[in-house]
Amino acid sequence: MRYVPTSDADREAMLSTIGLHSLDELFSDIPAEILERNEPLKLDPMSEREVAAEFARLAQQNAAGRSFASFQGGGVYDHYIPAIVPYILSRSEFATAYTPYQPEISQGTLTAMFEFQTMVCELTGMEVANASLYDGATALAEAALLADRARRRKRVAVSRALFASAARVLRTYAWAAGIELIELPIAPDGRTSFDDLPGDLSALIVQSPNAVGVIEDLRRVKGLIGDALLVVSVNPISLAILEPPASIGADVVVGEGQPLGLPRSFGGPLLGLFATREQFIRQMPGRIAGQTMDVDGQVGYTMTAQTREQHIRRQRATSNICTNSALCALAATVFAASLGADGLERMAQQNTQRAHDLCHRLERIPGVSRTFSAPFFNEFTVCVPQDPSKIRLDLQTRGFLIDDPDELRSLGIDHAIRIAVTENRTDEELEQLACVLEEA
Repeated sequence: MRYVPTSDADREAMLSTIGLHSLDELFSDIPAEILERNEPLKLDPMSEREVAAEFARLAQQNAAGRSFASFQGGGVYDHYIPAIVPYILSRSEFATAYTPYQPEISQGTLTAMFEFQTMVCELTGMEVANASLYDGATALAEAALLADRARRRKRVAVSRALFASAARVLRTYAWAAGIELIELPIAPDGRTSFDDLPGDLSALIVQSPNAVGVIEDLRRVKGLIGDALLVVSVNPISLAILEPPASIGADVVVGEGQPLGLPRSFGGPLLGLFATREQFIRQMPGRIAGQTMDVDGQVGYTMTAQTREQHIRRQRATSNICTNSALCALAATVFAASLGADGLERMAQQNTQRAHDLCHRLERIPGVSRTFSAPFFNEFTVCVPQDPSKIRLDLQTRGFLIDDPDELRSLGIDHAIRIAVTENRTDEELEQLACVLEEA
């Protein structure tokens, strides 16, 4: 009964109440061709003890994460997380808090949200930021919807050099909203080609650093797209040393916040960053915490905007699934506060230096060369003379993890591997990876 909460008698009683005789009648509206595709799962019934034992057996097949040196990227990176981050997150005031609808009992949560928004604005140079979204891919898709609401042209130009996961989410959102996506090719240097930009756009979406690690040159792009919105997806760590997107004319800046103090954890939970110009604040999805003053003159915080359909009239809601990732946003805020501006800059410089050191070392291997010539941050691709999937497996057996080469193949890039380097990778690990790759 723990796993099957309704008995036969329960189901018969419910069906009788609505005037039906069987489950087949209940689901009769589903087309037969859909139902016929569903095959039984062929699972044998098991007791709770047997299920626990089976999961324990499966868990023993997992490899210990610390036994591998991760050079994986694609939006989720292996950064060092200071001990203060999990300590603050584990405090009951934060770990048990839900939604801050009542400011009189949620000042701590609202203060953290306000500080998070401030941090995002300082990194991106934008005027306003929300209290976060579910993940970077969701934030990117929501930016396309914001642009569509602001310009109403149903056409968005998109760089091909987006991370595969974000591109899939964007395509799904666009399909549902009736937005046409026009893909822009990757130029020979690894940057997005803006030579054949179409007109009549709601937005241009670009990622920098992009899916091949290259830093896009966006200084003149805003002048090419008229009043269309420029949406830039970023790695927040890179903004500690790169020009902020606001200074090159970005209208919306989004990104994956996982590098800011969140473990990889098999890909989640993640954190969506979303910032924009003040003129679009009422088109922005999510929640905004604001600073105010109470009747006694004390500074306080409250929910200033909540654009979900639970809070405002349905037809005015910007999104129905944009609850913020409050605990993850708190982690990012504590992480950034513990490092400070100087610490974040040093971290970004370490990422850049180590990545370039490794790239130069790999280029000395016969048959290995950089795929693209444009500058990169902490992620890069190199061409290899053998099957990249085999090389990936060879590296894995020796304790090194890299991304699946199929992600590059989806971008039309064959015989190449992508490598990301963070401050967690030691000089010894860099040299070992180069030696193993040379042997492979």
